[in-house]
Parts: sequence; structure tokens; C-alpha cells
Amino acid sequence: MSDQPVDINLDELRELIKLLRESNVSEFELRKADYRLRIRQGSIVEPEALVPANGSPKPAESARPQTPAAAEPQEPAEVLHEIRSPMVGTFYRSANPGSAPFIEVGDSIKKNQVLCIIEAMKIMNEIEADLEGEVRKIHVSNGQPVEFGEVLFSIKPSA
Repeated sequence: MSDQPVDINLDELRELIKLLRESNVSEFELRKADYRLRIRQGSIVEPEALVPANGSPKPAESARPQTPAAAEPQEPAEVLHEIRSPMVGTFYRSANPGSAPFIEVGDSIKKNQVLCIIEAMKIMNEIEADLEGEVRKIHVSNGQPVEFGEVLFSIKPSA
């Protein structure tokens, strides 16, 4: 197999994504002779949506900071859930330019609550929370381009 780009009909891909959303399917995988396409809804997404069928994605690098050895005891690090971009596009914090943002740092969020919009190919895609919790960090600025798998939000899950 060569490293040539894979031709995918974008209209068919849009229609497939639309059908998956309407049917509430959480994951879909399509395998062809020269590529594999995996679409996942939700927040924990590895950047492997399009890899060669006989290839394997590179393992994700750990985002965990190195903790130096210390003589005094330290509090355990807060475990945060990352909500990642399911697509390439432009990140928007509100529905309209003059509207208030969907969420702010410190807000409590509910499962399926809209957190942001990602515009991709002139389609506005609402990104929803996949758990309840508290917004600890917003990693992206309004109007900024985002990549597939990029961390958008860090959430402290509810107990």
C-alpha cells in the first residue's frame, strides 16, 4: 500500500455522519481495501479516525506532567476528564457572535449539555458533554481552528 491520500466523497461522509447522529450510534467503523474510517461520538477520541487498513496509529503521547520525587507528601493530582474535538473545524463558544458563551470555567454541566459549536464545511456541529461535572479549563479560544482529537475542555467529573 502506498502513502497516497485517500479520496473520500465529502458529501457521502457528511450524510453518513448525519445518519449516525440521528440514530444515536456511538461508534462506526468502515474498512476498505486501502483505508479504515472510524467515527466516534463522545469525548474520548484517539486521533486515528483515518489510518491505512494495514497500518496502525501512533500511540498518543501522555499529557501527564512528570512529577518530581519529593520528600514531603503531596496531594494526589486532580483527575480530569478531557473532552476532545471529534472533527477538524472552527471552535465557537456561543451560538451567535453576540450571545453569551455556552459555558464558563467553574460552571456545573450536565450530560448532553451543549458546550460549544465546531463549524466544519459550513455545518455547525454542537459538541455535548458526555458526563456531569465542573468545567475546570477551556483549552481553546473562540474562533480558533481545532484539530481532530484536540482537547477542548477539562472537566472534573461529579462524584
